[in-house]
Amino acid sequence: MEVFGEVVTSTLKDNPYFTAGAGLFGVGIGMAVLRRIGQLSNILIRRQFTQTLEVASNDKAYPWVLHWITARASNTGQLGSLGRKFSRGGPSQHLSVETNVVRTEGGRIRAAFDFVPSTGMHYMFHKNRLIRIERVRAQQTMQGANVAPFESVTLTTFGRNTQLFVDLLEEARETAIAREKGWTIVYKALGPDWRQFGYPRPRRPLESVVLRDGVAESIVADVQEFIENQTWYTERGIPYHRGYLLYGPPGCGKTSFITALAGHLDYSISVLNLSEFGMTADRLDHLLTHAPLQSIILLEDIDAAVNNRHLTSVQSKAYEGMPTLTLSGLLNALDGVTSTDGRIIFMTTNYVDRLDAALIRPGRVDMRVHVDYCDRSQLQRMFSRFYPIADPPSVTPDSSWCGERGQTASLPSSDVESRSIHQLALEFTRRLDGVSVSSAQVQGYLLTHKNNPRSAVENVDLLRHAGIVNSRPNSGISTS
Repeated sequence: MEVFGEVVTSTLKDNPYFTAGAGLFGVGIGMAVLRRIGQLSNILIRRQFTQTLEVASNDKAYPWVLHWITARASNTGQLGSLGRKFSRGGPSQHLSVETNVVRTEGGRIRAAFDFVPSTGMHYMFHKNRLIRIERVRAQQTMQGANVAPFESVTLTTFGRNTQLFVDLLEEARETAIAREKGWTIVYKALGPDWRQFGYPRPRRPLESVVLRDGVAESIVADVQEFIENQTWYTERGIPYHRGYLLYGPPGCGKTSFITALAGHLDYSISVLNLSEFGMTADRLDHLLTHAPLQSIILLEDIDAAVNNRHLTSVQSKAYEGMPTLTLSGLLNALDGVTSTDGRIIFMTTNYVDRLDAALIRPGRVDMRVHVDYCDRSQLQRMFSRFYPIADPPSVTPDSSWCGERGQTASLPSSDVESRSIHQLALEFTRRLDGVSVSSAQVQGYLLTHKNNPRSAVENVDLLRHAGIVNSRPNSGISTS
């Protein structure tokens, strides 16, 4: 047996084909072992000496991080190195562009380009720490009804202290707030998510929306009192949410005031269309629960969506079988067990009498405000705002040129920019006495005479004919 073994060994040893195969086999095994050792070493190093932060595109911090990286790279001069993607062919720029269109004060359209890291690997330094940035975009996975694919950004750096990422996210949030300063962002529901609608728009001054005396002030005071007293609500076990109903004729400033209020509070606006096809109780509840923070939720023309115990049905066969939102589902979403704290909801309607009593009961609607046609004070303030002067003179309604009701007063021929604006405002108001006009009608009319207040008064009959004649003077406010 020993002799046989020696013969076999000697034969295989002298065979060149076997010798070559065994060598290749040994080399292959050695390479596999080395590769495995390298993989295990990489895993060990990553687990013990590095930390990773992944931010998904459906997270609120995702756009913050992208724009923070861009701003950080631009401020430190790292924008070139940020976009370099290492490959065999050498470093190359690898950026993605986001275009924002803004309107300048002169009315011209200007495009602003933001360069953010594109998909792939990027590197940058932050607080003397090297950070690897990897942006990944899925090829097919979609986010709900949105056509944008799912994305994520992964940040990797050496060290075990997560405070670097905490500071980074906080700095990214502050950068985002600074970018939005002076702008109002509008969100709309797209599928199960909230998406920014259009570009941020300049904040509208609260003073630019002229309502009846005390109306705007009472709403602002109530909202601010609510925002500043969360602890008070919590200690007493009272649900921390607030509902408002603005009702009145169309064009009287309901939506405009809400927009200005959002800018005044430094809030965004989240618009919900309850009559949208496919809106269900579950989807509404999800949207209200995941609404953007510090945002006013706006339900416009709620009477068009709710007319009885069910939302208005559409008879078109094209929509038969589609899920619809019932009134009970809406009521539960507004103040049910799943309602979230800190929520501010504004509802608007032109026909308050069409609303179900359960919808506007206290707890769902905490403050009802009647936004009516313009009264005398409102008309005068709107006129004066269109044609401001530094120091308006003190003029009484029985000034010599105002005339009696029904008579055509002779307008002064002196310079209207110095002393006569207040008198013109009084005459403008007097000539509209007994006529109900909305603030939208007044604003549209004054825009046609924005550089000529005298002409606005002389041709006020055009606005008077467009209004609704009533038997009572335009005065007073109505809140409930």
